Amino acid sequence: MPENVKISFAKLPAAPEGVVVLLAVEVAGGVPALAPSGDAVLAPAGDLFVRAAGADRFEGKSGSALDLISPPGIGASRVLVVGAGKAAEMKALDWLKLGGAIMGRLPSSAKEVSLVLDLPGLDVPPEAAAEIALGLRLRAYAFDRYKTKKKPEEATAKLKATLYVADDAAAKRAWKKREGAGEGIVIARDLVNEPANVLTPTEFAKRAGDLAKVGVDVEVLGEKDLKKLGMGALLGVGQGSAEESRVVVMRWNGGKEGVAPVAFVGKGVVFDTGGISIKGAAGMEDMKGDMAGAACVVGLMHALASRKAKVNAVGLIGLVENMPDGKAQRPGDIVTSMSGQTIEIINTDAEGRLVLGDVLWYAKERFKPQFMVDLATLTGAIMVALGTEHAGLFSNDDTLAGRLFAAGQNTGEKVWRLPLSSDYDKLIDSRFADMKNTGGRFGGSITAAQFLQRFVGDVPWAHLDIAGTAMSSPANEFNKSWGAGWGVRLLDDLVARDYEA
Repeated sequence: MPENVKISFAKLPAAPEGVVVLLAVEVAGGVPALAPSGDAVLAPAGDLFVRAAGADRFEGKSGSALDLISPPGIGASRVLVVGAGKAAEMKALDWLKLGGAIMGRLPSSAKEVSLVLDLPGLDVPPEAAAEIALGLRLRAYAFDRYKTKKKPEEATAKLKATLYVADDAAAKRAWKKREGAGEGIVIARDLVNEPANVLTPTEFAKRAGDLAKVGVDVEVLGEKDLKKLGMGALLGVGQGSAEESRVVVMRWNGGKEGVAPVAFVGKGVVFDTGGISIKGAAGMEDMKGDMAGAACVVGLMHALASRKAKVNAVGLIGLVENMPDGKAQRPGDIVTSMSGQTIEIINTDAEGRLVLGDVLWYAKERFKPQFMVDLATLTGAIMVALGTEHAGLFSNDDTLAGRLFAAGQNTGEKVWRLPLSSDYDKLIDSRFADMKNTGGRFGGSITAAQFLQRFVGDVPWAHLDIAGTAMSSPANEFNKSWGAGWGVRLLDDLVARDYEA
């Protein structure tokens, strides 16, 4: 895939070229401290750093920067001194943010940058260097393929970044583990950002098929297959569209033969008009992102395969378009799911749970997984409850829920658990069918999760409602994209820490 940043590592001491980046740590009541290698770079400029830091009140706080343009006696056109705060206390997420902050401080015209990753009294750990590299890569992402004319500040430069570290071999190994995750996040971002006239269910399935290049087995089920399986709930959502629905099954077999896989299921509504229960026009363009759960699953499967994860994993995505035409399902219709359970359609805009219900049942029955995690931009109610910094977590298994929460803390893709209870089930009971597809205004995220729970049986399961985190995403140091690729790092971390052999 095209790369905006080419990453390489070299051993200290540095022979920096291009824009030079040095790290400085906070010193109580004094000028931020540089490592000896940093002092050596700036030595020809005399006391320039000390004077500039005082004038700019640069204290070395993490992510802050002091920009020294054309420093005298130094071959580099620019030296950027970036604060690493109290480096000894920094965790993986802090280093990732630092990498993103550095990328954000670089001039758009920069073509080459040398990062001298050295700190006074402390070698930057190889894992930290790899996180900085990932931060650079993710911050450099831009979705601009449809712009035929770009302003100078919008130009996407190809940047060569050399990271100088004490143990470059170990840093390269650490980066190799993260590089695939970075690619997976970019894949997910691209999918979420694509317009729906390009990313139809058929095109989405085709792009998922590209995972074969990294060793993932990909199987695409068309409408004939889905009808034979009895996926009436999923097919009902897509029946108003000229585009045929698809289910894609992606398998990575990196674990021991015969060990049950872990399963990830993604909602892939490539565009959601609401169907007959049509949405308002304002903001409907954002509904191209209603497939962010499916995008995450594709990105995750790429990440697992790229780093040769020692796990058997299966990713399943249900791809549909929810449109209102003469064939579209109506409020009051009753559909039969693959499970045999019947569903009264109350609101055709509560469609994602219909897609997921069939795919979850299929995953459970076919693969007998260790657990299932589904991701879906499912309800606006979750944003009312949690805003855009946490995804909603619902689970029937405390161990799985706890591991997801820990992975969220590690990666910054945070989740917050909300309740499931049989008391909510009565809200989705139907007088005409086994259930209805919406329970009314109150507790909307909970009743949606209660609906999904009826399709998972006794398999450990977690549902992530990512409506607030995965599209129109909050900007941070390493993400400026409308679609963040949210969930790839979270689930990759979950697998790496808890489920690899």
